[in-house]
Amino acid sequence: MTPQGLQLPTPTPPFSGVIMPNLVDSQPAWPPQVMPPERAPNVLLILTDDVGFAAPSTFGGVIPTPTLDRVAQNGLRYTQFHTTALCSPTRAALLTGHNHHQVGFGNISELSMGFPGYNSVIPRETATVAAILQENGYATAWFGKNHNTPPWEASAAGPFTNWPVGMGFDYFYGFIGGDTSQWQPGNLFRNTTPIHPYVGTPRGEWNLITAMADDAVNHIRTNTEIAPNRPWFIHYAPGGTHAPHHPTREWIERIEAMRLFDEGWEKLRERIFANQQRLGVVPANAQLTPWPADLLRRWDSLSDAEKRLFIRQANVYAAYLAYTDHEIGRVIAEVERLGQLDNTLIIYISGDNGSSAEGSVNGTPNEVMYFNGVALDAQQQMPWYDAWGSDQTYNHMAVGWTWAFGTPYRWTKQVASHFGGTRNGMAVSWPRGIADRGGIRTQFHHVIDVVPTILEAAGIPQPRSVNGITQRPMAGTSMAYSFPQAAANAPSTRRTQYFEIMANRAIYHDGWIASTTPPAPPWEGTAPRPEDAMNGYRWELYDLRADPTQNNNLAAQQPDRLRMLQELFTIEATRNQVFPLNGNGLAGMLVARPGPAAGRTHFVYTGPSCCTQANAAPNVLNRSFRITAEVEVPAGADGVLVTQGGRFAGWGLYLLQGRPVFTMNLLDIQRERWEGPALPAGRHTIVYDFVLDMQGPIPFAHGGTGTLTVNGQQVAQRAIPRTTPFTFAWDETFDVGMDTGTAVDDRDYQVPFAFTGRIGRITLDLGQGTVTPEAVRNFGALMAQRAREAERAAPATTTAPR
Repeated sequence: MTPQGLQLPTPTPPFSGVIMPNLVDSQPAWPPQVMPPERAPNVLLILTDDVGFAAPSTFGGVIPTPTLDRVAQNGLRYTQFHTTALCSPTRAALLTGHNHHQVGFGNISELSMGFPGYNSVIPRETATVAAILQENGYATAWFGKNHNTPPWEASAAGPFTNWPVGMGFDYFYGFIGGDTSQWQPGNLFRNTTPIHPYVGTPRGEWNLITAMADDAVNHIRTNTEIAPNRPWFIHYAPGGTHAPHHPTREWIERIEAMRLFDEGWEKLRERIFANQQRLGVVPANAQLTPWPADLLRRWDSLSDAEKRLFIRQANVYAAYLAYTDHEIGRVIAEVERLGQLDNTLIIYISGDNGSSAEGSVNGTPNEVMYFNGVALDAQQQMPWYDAWGSDQTYNHMAVGWTWAFGTPYRWTKQVASHFGGTRNGMAVSWPRGIADRGGIRTQFHHVIDVVPTILEAAGIPQPRSVNGITQRPMAGTSMAYSFPQAAANAPSTRRTQYFEIMANRAIYHDGWIASTTPPAPPWEGTAPRPEDAMNGYRWELYDLRADPTQNNNLAAQQPDRLRMLQELFTIEATRNQVFPLNGNGLAGMLVARPGPAAGRTHFVYTGPSCCTQANAAPNVLNRSFRITAEVEVPAGADGVLVTQGGRFAGWGLYLLQGRPVFTMNLLDIQRERWEGPALPAGRHTIVYDFVLDMQGPIPFAHGGTGTLTVNGQQVAQRAIPRTTPFTFAWDETFDVGMDTGTAVDDRDYQVPFAFTGRIGRITLDLGQGTVTPEAVRNFGALMAQRAREAERAAPATTTAPR
């Protein structure tokens, strides 16, 4: 252990042996091994994704989570634990012990902006807990979601300093980005190498939730067998239950048989609240907040078709949560089998934020639609009903369920001002260190408190410097004081905590909380927000001791207290790099970022490559572009030349039995296709030229004319009325000479569909675009208009999944 935490890594001590001219007169001595303090525990830090406080059975929900139940029964349940309301920010805070803006994650990495609190780069002055433990002798590993690598660094070119292996983790098995298909994850890596273990397996027989549990089990077993006295730290972060909701068919059938959701979301809230009162996971004076009838429809007002679809959505979501919890249980079972459970600190955080409303009011078979401002009604979604949760969907549920899974609180993920967005259940067990089995802890705590807790349990002080860089003092405070049974009612050591995501904000202090009122619900991404984010929001005030669910707004009765808390927020926000506030979240998609693609309009590829994330690849959205492929082919050549995206949105240029094809996949609703005659064997130059129609008041999703030529001769041309405006699927990448993830049209081919000819040179040239700084500044109003146009132009029918 580093004395007094002065600096990491520990300097090499002087040689302690004796060196003489002759070996026989000399005395060898080995450099001492760096080891943690004696009896330091293993640490299993579990973080699930987008799980509302009231979803798991452990905190009153109806979805069975026996693994979380068992951790709580073997240790403690924390009922006033808080996150940041969004994925990347919570994860950055969790791994560093610093508030999310202090570590560059005021928003998710894909919406990063060029300000210190929002640049998606964890500073060297705030080393992760893995780096601290690693330098103190721990074996460290990360499994699952990594949403904290700057997106422009997520490519084979690196740099890898901000990947898990550069942040203190010896080993990484997981995906880079906000989410991924659990059936065909195109952004899956082992350390820094892309892997595609699902290729060649029958549909439905490989799932990442199980695969990462398998990998973790093998990793724990290997470390324990080889070095049983070396403790380990594992960050285990499955994709469940972020969309897409991808459980196995067996789990869907198991949940459907339970008929958990037949009575609808309002009755579900009542059942959950009764369970919570019985379990004691809400205060005795807690009130069930009213159903937001001004925002969401009541169950009785729905048609039979809507009820049928929404119940299917909820069953698949519940199956996904139960399945994820089961696979976590397999990992813990291996720890127990190896005889290490007694001295393993398990911290199981149920969700990195509240339940997600990104499925919109009707749910969606394709979450990418939400991020592109497209919504389908229930009837339009019915062709996907039987396939819901399979690899043919990127599915999400209706917001009514989202709200219910936050019972008894209000609001959802993305809303940092209310506990529906920030309160998550947490269970902690450590048989050697926590004697109170099944206890409940009600102290107010935040995700930044986890790292100090781990370090105190391990007997390791916070370092003053890491790799020669002075460390900022952590904002978190250890929760270990609450472990003893006598501390069940001890006052919280966290007296103040600010919250902020996309200008929704709050400040907690000594039992009071001041919160802004969301100007628009998060599922209405196109709704206008106040341009003056600092002053354009209405504030609310709550006395949490008398009103623990933020149900009785006291702002009018106590303006002086509200003003004091607003001033305190400004102080905390200034200290933590929260400014400038930005309430226009999706505008971040249009920000120019650094990296290998920044400022470039000409890209050249001379051979196969894969798995380049969007921010490091050419961006063809909202602009003209030209692809030129110089190739040599045999007769009947097949394979992808270049592609981006996949089944749920994207484009691809490929040969199909010798025929050149360009396909533009518009959100899996329609596919536009250009095709030429089969090429004879030999050398050819294939060009796809897309000229964007620059007309119209909205600078997004314009149509245009695409022309396919071979050796200078036009073989296909057509105009299309619209294009994808903002993003392709998060997990789909830019590939050359093959396709990873999913195909842009799986009627034509299945991945990897490697090119059978020879690539001489593929160039991609970007032309004029429509996105300007003015368009970004006026994004809210422009997107509101675009949404109205899209609604009027929505297709009357949809096609079934293939």
